[in-house]
Order: sequence, then C-alpha cells, then structure tokens
Amino acid sequence: MCLVEVLIQKVYSFLKFIIALFLSLMAIFVFGNVVLRYAFNSGITWSEEVSRFLFIWLIFLGAILALKDNEHLGVDSIVKKLPLKGKKIVYVISNLLMMVTLILVFDGSWKLTMMNVDQSAPATGMSYAYIYMIGMVMSVGMGLIIILRLFRVLFNKMSESEFVMTTDSEELVEQMELEHTNDGKGEKMS
Repeated sequence: MCLVEVLIQKVYSFLKFIIALFLSLMAIFVFGNVVLRYAFNSGITWSEEVSRFLFIWLIFLGAILALKDNEHLGVDSIVKKLPLKGKKIVYVISNLLMMVTLILVFDGSWKLTMMNVDQSAPATGMSYAYIYMIGMVMSVGMGLIIILRLFRVLFNKMSESEFVMTTDSEELVEQMELEHTNDGKGEKMS
C-alpha cells in the first residue's frame, strides 16, 4: 500500500471515530436531559442545542464516508449495459458534475459562515459559523475523493466493475455468501 493510501485510511478511520464520538455524545446529552427533566424536574439548557449541532456535523461527515464507499443512492441500470468506454465517460461526467455541485456548496457555506460569524446560538453562545462551516469541510473532503477518482481513471488504475458506483442488495448477499464459505472451496455453510 502506498503512502497516500495509508494516509487516506488514517483520515477515514479518524472520521469514523469522530462520527462515533458525536453519536455517543448525542445519546448521552439527550438521555441525560430526559432523565433530569422527568426525574428531577430540571434539565441541561444547552444539551438539545449541542446535540443538534453534533447531529449536523455527524451527517455531513458521514456523507464523506458514504461517497468514499459508494454508498450514496444511484441509478445504474443503463450504465451497467454500456461498454467499458461508455462506463468511463459516464463515470467522468458524473464525477465532474459532483465536483461542480461541491464547489457551489463550498461557496454557499463560505458565505453563510461569514454572515453568521457574529451570530450566537441562544443556549451555548457558540457562533453559528461553526455550524455552517461543515459544508466547507464536506465539500473539501468529497472533492478530494472525486479528484483521486478522476486521477485513477486518467491513469487506468480502475477495474471495470468500479465504474458502476452502486451496489444492489442482491449483490451484497452474494458477496456475503462468498465470504462465509467454509475453507474456501465454494461450499455454502448451512
């Protein structure tokens, strides 16, 4: 594995850790607030707000991981029937369109972040800029994935199956069955 791939894996592992941490904190804050509210007739004023902010970041960071693993929704019924050259063309066009969209998201997030630097959340006093900033983080993360994909196409480092970016549930079942064969002889386990 080359240095770039190792670095990419470390970044994705870090993102998974952050997402798990945010989800855990959300559960703790919400559960703790519910217990305090119903058991002691009090609550933590900032827990709902912080949970909402963590949820926003969790979703946007999860979108980066989903793009990396090709887990976003897609329609591939036509692409699967194309020859290799057609698959490459569609793949490049779709990635370029995603890149244009990410540039627009980055621009909009930048503008919203700058407009909300002085705006504070009521319970925490935290600047809303931290919320809108996630659009830029997501755009950069996804943009890097797309750039790497386009370089792989340019240098013919992709197999034909990688040009179809969706996976059917039936394909996942078949893959799981292959992984669970006993001692690699192709026999399905009962």
